Amino acid sequence: MTDDCQFCRVVRDDETAHVLYEDDGTVAFLDRNPAVEGHTLVVPKRHREELLVGDDSTGVWETVQRVSTAIEAVLDPAGFSTVHTSGKLVGSVDHAHVHLLPRYEDDPVHIALERRTLRADTAERIASAVEAEL
Repeated sequence: MTDDCQFCRVVRDDETAHVLYEDDGTVAFLDRNPAVEGHTLVVPKRHREELLVGDDSTGVWETVQRVSTAIEAVLDPAGFSTVHTSGKLVGSVDHAHVHLLPRYEDDPVHIALERRTLRADTAERIASAVEAEL
């Protein structure tokens, strides 16, 4: 954990948060600036910058599933969006986290990706290289 990380401070109980769930490896708490009702952050207790690279991130995704099931029972949303981004180009918090967003009809959340056509040669190159890596 680091002293200057706001999520580490939540994990240590040095900063107040509305915790929904906690286990040995993760904490889920309501976002202070929610996009929608029930907007939750799920974080690993151990400070790390990346969830997708490494071998101990499964607990975060299990917590996302567990908490979303409870939120569904309590808030009855129309569905969910989960958002995880990493790297230097995104966000202001370098502690890995997942946004769990209950979705409602006419909510203000807009997640849009500009799409283009996948070229066959590009697909084959990427698929072949990833398959070899795996």
